[in-house]
Amino acid sequence: MKSLKYILLFLFFASVTTYAQKFNFKTSGYMVSQKDKKGNWSDWSKLQKSEMTVLLDMESHRIVVYSEVLQLFSIMKYGNQETIGDDDVVKFNCVDNNGVECVLTIYTRKKQGGRNQLYITYEDMIIAYNMTVLEDKPAKKK
Repeated sequence: MKSLKYILLFLFFASVTTYAQKFNFKTSGYMVSQKDKKGNWSDWSKLQKSEMTVLLDMESHRIVVYSEVLQLFSIMKYGNQETIGDDDVVKFNCVDNNGVECVLTIYTRKKQGGRNQLYITYEDMIIAYNMTVLEDKPAKKK
């Protein structure tokens, strides 16, 4: 399985070139934090199991979370790949299918065995998904 670090580096370089690609992920769980009226973030909710596909489609400039209610995010701006502490991070400024601005961030947690996470950050809510990269399998030739 390819390391997400290499995928993130590729994403950075692909954002400045005309070549685009698609990346598939599978979620294993999610948590939510919400901002209260005073502007304080709540503790994370209990981790809930989820098995969904997440598609990062750089050709169409979108990220799709195939949940029960489809979550479609149009990428308005690609961020640079950064290393923050022990994490590799790529941010995407997006607009969701309701026209609401948000930031999607993909983390690779190097000190947690390369665990991947997707954070969807709104003004008043954050959804965090644990994910694994799904490798594309080449089609068999007949």
